[in-house]
Amino acid sequence: MPETGLILMLAAGLGAALIGGYFTQRLGLSPIVGYLLAGVVVGPYTPGYTADVHLAEQFAEVGVILLMFGVGLQFHLDELLAVRRVAIPGAVLQSLVATALGALTAHVFGWGWAASIVFGLSLSVASTVVLIRVLSDSHQLHTTAGHIAVGWLVVEDVFTVIVLVLLPALAGAPTFASIGISLGITILKVVGLGIIAGVLGSRVIPMILDRVAATRSRELFTLAVLALALGLAVSAALVFGVSMALGAFIAGMIVGRSDYSLRAATDALPMRDAFAVLFFVSVGMLLRPMALLEQPIPVLAALFIVLVGKPATAALVTWAMKYPLRTTLSVSVSLAQVGEFSFMLVTIGRTLGIVPAEALDVVVATAIVSITLNPLAFRSIEPLMRRLGGIRFLHPEVAEPTDFGASSSLDPGGRAIVIGHGPTGRTVTRLLRENGISPTVVELNIDVVRELRDKGLSAVYGDASRTDTLVSAGLPHAATLIVSGADTGTPGIIQCARSINPTTHIFVRSQYLREVPPLRHAGAEQVFAGEGEVALAMTEAVLRRLGATPDQIDRERARVREELMPADSEVSPV
Repeated sequence: MPETGLILMLAAGLGAALIGGYFTQRLGLSPIVGYLLAGVVVGPYTPGYTADVHLAEQFAEVGVILLMFGVGLQFHLDELLAVRRVAIPGAVLQSLVATALGALTAHVFGWGWAASIVFGLSLSVASTVVLIRVLSDSHQLHTTAGHIAVGWLVVEDVFTVIVLVLLPALAGAPTFASIGISLGITILKVVGLGIIAGVLGSRVIPMILDRVAATRSRELFTLAVLALALGLAVSAALVFGVSMALGAFIAGMIVGRSDYSLRAATDALPMRDAFAVLFFVSVGMLLRPMALLEQPIPVLAALFIVLVGKPATAALVTWAMKYPLRTTLSVSVSLAQVGEFSFMLVTIGRTLGIVPAEALDVVVATAIVSITLNPLAFRSIEPLMRRLGGIRFLHPEVAEPTDFGASSSLDPGGRAIVIGHGPTGRTVTRLLRENGISPTVVELNIDVVRELRDKGLSAVYGDASRTDTLVSAGLPHAATLIVSGADTGTPGIIQCARSINPTTHIFVRSQYLREVPPLRHAGAEQVFAGEGEVALAMTEAVLRRLGATPDQIDRERARVREELMPADSEVSPV
């Protein structure tokens, strides 16, 4: 049955990816290596179970769309502008050098110029997933080197998006004149798509997201984001004749410019990660292991371009810009790999009949080796610095913060995160401000967030149980977290907060006394129970009505407190 084949393919592919990703992660390598190897295992060129390549390619296409949506969602022009002096010329020069070297190499092996250029382009762009992972694991993501590398990659990503759009024109144009005409028509289509997307982005899509967010349903919001990503991608292909990848990229940029960018990233993109895994598995399924033995020289040449040519070009640019040794090495080494965009270029080029089948074998083999070696190379930076530190032609090393967030001017003792802005949240926020503490409110009501921002207060729209939301709110640098709402998701919020900042003080409001133990177990420092407050308030009111003295009221309150909230439970009433 087709349904059985589909489920079996998903189970085998994801299961193999899980096993491969787990073991490569334990070995200190990128999980992407495990996903690619999993694809080889379940592919048609190795013994044992063989997954349906056609179905895998269809899932991979969804993965490409969601990957491009994620790139557009996280595309921030201000980050690029901050490092534009080095990132833009560096990325352009490195892309040209890698493309030229790859094209010349492929042409030497008998490929046509169109196929050679696409092959060279596939070697010129690094993997966003791998770069972010390597920089994060090395605590370099928020350093000068990390910002340059990310900005550099943004330029490469934009360049690759343009190439993906123009590939169909290149495939259907046999002469230079027809290429120029096709490219001109494609550019006009892209401009038209951009204009319509601008209108949608400023009016229609925010209105749709406003209505969906007002339902307070996580499922509907996730569905809305996915529908926008897939819908705009398909519309771009059907109406404007451009790639679905570009449509998804533009959809991501539209949502990224709205107030819903953070929630879209935290709620909808886990689906992207699942399909991205299937994308890498499907690429691994297309690798013919025997082809590597049949053509080892093209693979070695491609590895030389990626592992030597690209980092050498990046090092030359950063050195010419007078950046210190650590920055030069970190930027150049982090870019010495290829990944998802390389696969996109080759697979689309292969579908269009531009590149031969063996090009995918070479690119996948190059990706597996470069992704495997990249974290190891990054770890060798410090030992290499100690060896090269005395060489005169290197620019002097300067003190550089290891984390821009850690060097923030915000005093952790003067920062607090308040989750929820109901009556309790409003009161707590006012008290914090009156006592010189800067609060950031996390809310799932977009109208409340906009109102707070209009008043000059810091507010974040998003789900507080998600790591990205709490990080964006500033929890890593906050001394206090106050959960002012009482709902069933509070234990998850506490656990997430503890994983981000183990030292923060967490104060939580609960509705019932029975909820106190799990909240304490999750990591709450103090829990304020609503039932306890009601009992104490009613006790005091009844005693006053009966004419009790203040001392009698205090004694009775203490007794009620001990009965309802024993001292060893460390529970406080609201």
